[in-house]
Amino acid sequence: MKILIAPDSFKESLEAIEVCQAIQSGFRQVFADADYTLLPMADGGEGTSDVLSYALDGRWKEITVHDPLMRLIKAKYLLLAEGTAVIEMARASGLHLLTTEERNPLATSSYGVGELVADALAEGAKRIIIGLGGSATNDAGLGMLSALGVKFYDAQGNLLSQGGAELAKLTRIDTSDLSPGVTNAVFEVACDVTNPLCGELGASAVFGPQKGASLEQVAQLDKALNNFAQVCQQQGFDDCQNIAGAGAAGGLGFALMRFCAAQLQSGFTTVAETLKLSEHIANADLVITGEGKLDTQTAMGKVAGGISQIARQHGVPVMAICGSVDGLNRAQTTQFEVVMPSIQKIEPIQQVLENAYDNIETTAANLAAAMRLGQMMSVMY
Repeated sequence: MKILIAPDSFKESLEAIEVCQAIQSGFRQVFADADYTLLPMADGGEGTSDVLSYALDGRWKEITVHDPLMRLIKAKYLLLAEGTAVIEMARASGLHLLTTEERNPLATSSYGVGELVADALAEGAKRIIIGLGGSATNDAGLGMLSALGVKFYDAQGNLLSQGGAELAKLTRIDTSDLSPGVTNAVFEVACDVTNPLCGELGASAVFGPQKGASLEQVAQLDKALNNFAQVCQQQGFDDCQNIAGAGAAGGLGFALMRFCAAQLQSGFTTVAETLKLSEHIANADLVITGEGKLDTQTAMGKVAGGISQIARQHGVPVMAICGSVDGLNRAQTTQFEVVMPSIQKIEPIQQVLENAYDNIETTAANLAAAMRLGQMMSVMY
């Protein structure tokens, strides 16, 4: 029996590869001779490059970049075979790099993301995969583009400083020094956000508050990003501010589409295609997936839901092991043959997180035992 184990991470407790190992350990207690393939998965957010590093032949490169407040830090990205680089923008410009008091989307910059891209291009990368989760910025890519050679001027001919608020002063964009590597590379953006750049559903209004913006600052940022889009139109650039995903990562999606000809797609789809997930599923007799919480969002671009869709195309049964099932009944989980929460007993949340590996292992062993029982009964009757 060929068993493909392909879960997402369980946030705050286990990385995806650790979930794989726990499930395998549990199943091996019953099916010791099964052929197991471990394929940790991600949805394009934080941890995506770690997943790809495990599954594919690649190497990490760490360089010095500027963090959201332009302080020097170390950040790494993944170089894969055939000229592909995988960059998580949060490693250079993530919210986790700032204290709560430091959060200020008027001033935070995506400059470090541009430095990672520039280094990857210098390494010869022809395909850049960028994950946009966890951003601390709301500068519509001003910082990233500046690091790649684009110049932004105000009415007096002065270069803009960093931060989303600066875009309110923008009157002219000069792309003549844009790194030539940008036009020679293919940019793929892993993004599950569908927000436009501006407006009530835009980057500033929806995501600004969690990055530290007050209501007044949200309005200020939205106006600044709208000015950026208008200047782009005035200079003959294609208008992509209303395309789904333009507002991702504080408008970084807009910059990548407009200046890097990037294609935005589901983070899960990006990872699945890179890992050739469909081929792995087609070769399996059983797929076991999972995530920390199975809920109404599972079918909307998350790992477990995406895997179930591909498995059904190939007629392969799928089991899902999760930390908890939230707000779903059996009729709402029919894309899986089995859905099993892994929490074994009621205890404080910290204990639940600490016991995640053991809980998943036990749940997997019980599922395997149930499968074995079913096999025995089918023979008997």
